[in-house]
Amino acid sequence: MLSFPGSLKVFIAVEPCDMRCSFNGLHQAVTSRLGEDPKSGSIFAFSNKRRSLLKLLYWDGTGLWVLAKRLEKGCFSWPKASEVKDGKLRLTATALTLLLDGIDMRDGCRRAWYEIC
Repeated sequence: MLSFPGSLKVFIAVEPCDMRCSFNGLHQAVTSRLGEDPKSGSIFAFSNKRRSLLKLLYWDGTGLWVLAKRLEKGCFSWPKASEVKDGKLRLTATALTLLLDGIDMRDGCRRAWYEIC
């Protein structure tokens, strides 16, 4: 189980990303596509086009973490922001936990694991 401090900043790239990227590719995507500093202590989330795979990039002060979660069925769901700035959506740490736990943040309910998007 992952837990995040409430003060943690979380950014989701709204455009799909090449999921073959790892440390260097995601680091580059944060600086060029999102205009953020990867070493700021924020979590940066990237998904594929179908939103069945999510990768997180996080700097813990000593090095970069890359975490990945692949859903066997269904997709990750986050709210459609009315104000997406610079290709990113900002979430709270609580919202990230809900996202990773399979909660549909548009409707506020847990999706069935087999539900197709």
